[in-house]
This record gives sequence, structure tokens and C-alpha cells, in this order.
Amino acid sequence: MSSYQAPLQDMQFLLQQVFDADSVWQAIPALAETIESDTAAAILAEAAKFNEEVVAPLNRAGDEQGVSFDNGQVTTPAGYAAAYQQYMEGGWIGLCGEPEFGGMGMPKMLGVLVDELGYSASNAFNLYASLTAGAALCIHAHGDEALKQRFLPKLYSGEWAGAMDMTEPQAGSDLRHILTKATPQADGSYRINGSKIFITGGDHDLTENIIHLVLAKIDGSDGISLFAVPKLAVDEAGNSGESNGVTAGAIEHKMGLKASATCVMHYDNAQGYLVGRANRGLVCMFTMMNYERLSIGIQGLGSAQAAYSLAAEYAKERKQGSAPGASAEIAPIIVHGDVRRMLLNIRCLTEAGRAMAVMTGLQLDLAKFAEDPHQKAYATKLAALLTPVTKAFLTDRGLDCTIDAQQVFGGHGYIRETGIEQWVRDTRIAQIYEGTNGIQAIDFLGRKLVADRAETLNQLLAEMTDALTSFSRVPAAYVEHQLAQQRQFSDAIAAIAEQKSTAPDLINAVAVDALNAFGYMLCGYYWLTMSERAQACQAKLPVTLVRSKQKLCDYYFTRLVGRFDMHLAAVTCGADSTMQLEAELF
Repeated sequence: MSSYQAPLQDMQFLLQQVFDADSVWQAIPALAETIESDTAAAILAEAAKFNEEVVAPLNRAGDEQGVSFDNGQVTTPAGYAAAYQQYMEGGWIGLCGEPEFGGMGMPKMLGVLVDELGYSASNAFNLYASLTAGAALCIHAHGDEALKQRFLPKLYSGEWAGAMDMTEPQAGSDLRHILTKATPQADGSYRINGSKIFITGGDHDLTENIIHLVLAKIDGSDGISLFAVPKLAVDEAGNSGESNGVTAGAIEHKMGLKASATCVMHYDNAQGYLVGRANRGLVCMFTMMNYERLSIGIQGLGSAQAAYSLAAEYAKERKQGSAPGASAEIAPIIVHGDVRRMLLNIRCLTEAGRAMAVMTGLQLDLAKFAEDPHQKAYATKLAALLTPVTKAFLTDRGLDCTIDAQQVFGGHGYIRETGIEQWVRDTRIAQIYEGTNGIQAIDFLGRKLVADRAETLNQLLAEMTDALTSFSRVPAAYVEHQLAQQRQFSDAIAAIAEQKSTAPDLINAVAVDALNAFGYMLCGYYWLTMSERAQACQAKLPVTLVRSKQKLCDYYFTRLVGRFDMHLAAVTCGADSTMQLEAELF
């Protein structure tokens, strides 16, 4: 069952009315002649058409068939290779890539919306392209000119795919213990030997070659370095040749994402090329990692939107019970308050989450393209602050929303025929990979807030306060509530910073609640912003859109705003005595 319809109207509203994308793009010389609202609308419409018509119909069948593994060969489900060829020919992989190497050079605030369309059509299919785009970004940021010329054109074109190879059985999030080795060669290359696990897109039949970004230790060094290791050897002109000693040893058998090949990879004297400086591999890899963290946050967002499409359609068609206060005539379940509660929860969290994603994309664009050094520096810090939030908050809420959508179906939600249970299974991993959400939260609170002395946070809050005090079309009580939450959050972070030296376990104990409190605070801010802008621009917008923004803003500040208080209370209680239980009591 697939009823996915791309939320193009809402995406256009965010770009044009909420974030004034045209003004942003025209103020950046590197983008002014590349993109404007009509081009962005056309790109979104084409991406929606492709994902609705080509990718979404593969989602259920791909889950049923899964990837197969036979004597080292990984095969994707029927239809995947043909769809990927169309995806490649459309130029979608290089959408935000560098024009000098064949990319389209589009802004990331548009790219995040295209990513959402892909994830809403099929999590598994979209992951292959996401890893490729992330690998290209990493090589462009840290590779030398020869490496860029050798690999980037065919990564951006989609002829080759990319993969991120970090994890080993004994080294998960703590990569200090990796055993993969790199031996220097006379020609400047390295020979890579070792194994990795949990490698998404590690092997498949979608592309001619796969470029693995592999973390390894150079012989005689304890430092970690990063290497580009192709599946097939690549000459200096960028042509694929013979096997390069990179093989899949197995595929993982997973709870979900069955059409996404997650592989055990072996490197047997494989030729690799150093990316960046020796012993600085983690710094280089985190360029790709942060790209994937944002992408996976959008996976959660896309899953929620797809699940909503299924649940809303089902609720309007499924008849059971009578409308409250009405006759005994059977009615669609959409009339029931509890069903509406679940659907409204999904709408509120998904639409605010989409605004967070676009905001993060905007900061990445400013960090990359802005000419003012102060604006560039602030955007870089703000993007770093928002990235763990978009990854963790959007994937946590994404799972919540898919479960709510499944609940709308009742018993029919637990059987495979309706398709909703697949979204629950596929979305679950998003909270785990690219760094578990607990790790994201510790990074957010410890590094992005406390270590930064909350400077970036306070600048953001000041900007939000200035915007809120200018609003005139939303209820003043909502604005005051939002401003109070922002002050409370700032005070809580200041208190944590003061206690850091005397309570070393504090950040670890309260980080998840701090991130969730911040996420719900941003939801409130974006609901006020969206409602204000919808009313201010109502002459240009459909009546239904304006009304929905007002009603959903009311719902958020009536029913969901208290979630911030719940999480903040857990933050302010600190690492209380319950965190001090002896290990044997667990």
C-alpha cells in the first residue's frame, strides 16, 4: 500500500514565506545566478514526481525481497538497478555537489527537502545515494587535487557509489581500537588490510564501482587516517579496472531496511589513497559523518511524513463506530478524538521538524558561501550546534510518529499488507546509526553548549527573541510562553556549566533531556513563526494552508508545549541519587 503524496505546498511555504529563500540566495554571489524560486519549485516538483512514481512503488516489494548475497556478490531487489539508473540520469546525486566536478551546485536548504522526498518514498533506496553524496563531500573537503579529479566526477554523476567504513567488531563508537592497517607504498599509495562491519551500501549491483572511505592505522602509528579505497582499481584518469581486493564477506540480517545492503567488508592488500593528512582521519571522516547525521535526521522526518500519508488516508476510509453525539450510523475513524490526536501529533512534529531541517541547511549554505567572515563563522558554529539536534530529535520523533501512525490502523497496522509496519521497522535504526542519539545528545550539551560557553546558543536565542517580539498575528500568550521557555533553557545550561567541575557525570546524565527540551523549544518557535508568516502572506497562499498553520499552532501550544517542561525538569534535577546506583543493583 503506497499513498505517499509529496508535501510540496508546505515545502514551498517554508522556502519562500518562512525563510525568504530568494533573498538569501540573491545575497550570496555564488548562488545568485544558480537558483531562484521558480528553479527551486521545478526541482522539487521533479523530485516529487520521480519519488512518487518510480521509487515509492519499489518500497514494499524491496522490503519483501531484500538484498541477496551469493558467493561474495550482493544483489539489490528487482527494480532497484533500473530506478537507480534513472536517478543517476536525473543528476540527483550531484544536486548540491561542486560544479567544477560535475555537481549542480544547489543550496543545501533546497537539498534537505529533496532528501526528505527520497526518504519518504523509500528509506532503503535513498541511503545508497546519501552515502555517495557524503563521500564526495568528504573527498572535496580534504582530498588533494589529484584525488578530486580521480573520484569526484563519477561520484557526482552517480556512475560510482560511495561508502563510509568505520566500525569494527571491537571498535564501535570508540574508534581508537580499530585494527585495520595501511602500509605505505613507493608510489604514494597504501595497501589496506582488515575488516569492517555494518557498512551501509558496502557492496551492491547499482553502480560500476564503489569508493570506500576507510579508517585505518598506518603501520607504526597509533593515529587514525582516512583512505579512499575503490572496489575496482582506478587509474589516474579515473577509469575502473581490475578487482582491488575489496570484497563483501556477508550481509547483515536486520530488523528493517532489508533492501539496503549492510555489509561485512574485507580489504586484502587493497590499494588506497590518503585523504587529508596522516593521523587526522577522524577530522576528515567527520565531514562525511556530519553530512550523514543531517541526512539521517531527515530520514526520520521523511518516515514520519510517509507514515502520516498512509494513516490519514486510512482514517478517512476506514469506518468503525459512530461520530460523537451523532446517530448510530457508522462513520470513518477520522471523526474520533483519539485518532485526530495521533494525526495532529504527527503533523505538528513533522512540519516543525521540516523547518528545523531547512534552518540547518541554511546555516550550512551560509557557512560555505557567505563572504562576510563573521556571518560565516557564526553559521559554521550554528550548523554544528543544530546537526546533532536534527539527527537525534528528528529520528526520535520520527519513530514516535510512525508508531502513532501504526496505532491509527489498529490491528491492521501490525500486519504486513497495509505497509505501515515497515515504516516502524525501517525508521528504528535511524536512532542508532551515525552515532546513537545518546552520543548526539552528549555532543550537543557537552561540546556545542557547555564547551562553547553557550555563546552560539545565546546568540541564536537573542535572534529568536527579536523575531518573536515583532510578531503581531499570533496569540500574545503563546509568545510569552515561548519566551519564558527560552529563558528557562538558557538558565539551565548556565547552571550545568557551573556544576561541570564538581559533577563530572552531570552532562552524560542529563544530555538526552537537554536535547529534547531544546528540540521542543524550537518546535514552539517554528510554529509561531509559521503561523505568523502564513497570516502575513495570506493573500499569496491557499486558504487551507493558512488555516492549517493557525490550527496546528494552537494545537501545539495547547497540547504539546508541556513536553518541554517535562524534559527541562529532568535536566534541572541533575545527576540525582538514582544515577549513583552501584553496578550490581542493575
